[in-house]
Amino acid sequence: MIARLRQVALAGLVLLGLLLTPAVGGAREYLQLFVNQPYLELHTGPGRGYPVFHVVPRDASVDVLFRRTDWFKVRTEHGVEGWASQQDMQKTVLADGSPFKFSVGDRAGFTSHRFELGMFAGQYGGATQVSGYGSLSFNSQLALEGAVGQFLGKFSNGVTGDVGLTHVIAPEARWSPLLMLGLGLVHVEPKATLVQAANRTETTAYVGGGVRYYLTRRFFLRGEYKSHYVFTKRNQNEEADEWKLGFAFFF
Repeated sequence: MIARLRQVALAGLVLLGLLLTPAVGGAREYLQLFVNQPYLELHTGPGRGYPVFHVVPRDASVDVLFRRTDWFKVRTEHGVEGWASQQDMQKTVLADGSPFKFSVGDRAGFTSHRFELGMFAGQYGGATQVSGYGSLSFNSQLALEGAVGQFLGKFSNGVTGDVGLTHVIAPEARWSPLLMLGLGLVHVEPKATLVQAANRTETTAYVGGGVRYYLTRRFFLRGEYKSHYVFTKRNQNEEADEWKLGFAFFF
């Protein structure tokens, strides 16, 4: 019995070793870039307040290890690791000579980026509302957005959820108008009255518009209006107006 257990344990160790070998032996591949300017300055940390301790000459290469906001940690051919600014990294090129492209925290990034997150305060159907949203951009003008919110009113409280498409009319402008179209849900919980009403969850559809205003770095203001059409189970469809204003950032 003991011999049998030893055989099983040994087989388990061998199998574990086989499973771990590719993970241990496989070296991680990093993006290689080439300096296309007289030199690339490397700082000791991710910020202008950190001193420059090394320079990489023209045509030498660096591997990009990771990114922190507007700074990139890189490693030279000789193993020296340091931080390069976003502005300097825009002047590097790939092995085929094409420019290194990435989302930036400035007006160029505001015009074209991948993701957005934001928080709002406003009103939904006359009730006070707080909400948040997330956005995934297909290109500089079209994005898929999802939003959730909670409203507190005099006669009822509730939660909303929307999913839809947003079209930015002038993405290159500091003031960028936008149009919205989508579907959603609203959950309403009436407050206690002489006649107790039941909680309800209804499907909705909305159209809307708004505007965004670039502030600085990755931050911008966004205001919007949505007109919600609520499909009730009692076949007495309702409408609810939503106004909100808040801060958002892109990345």
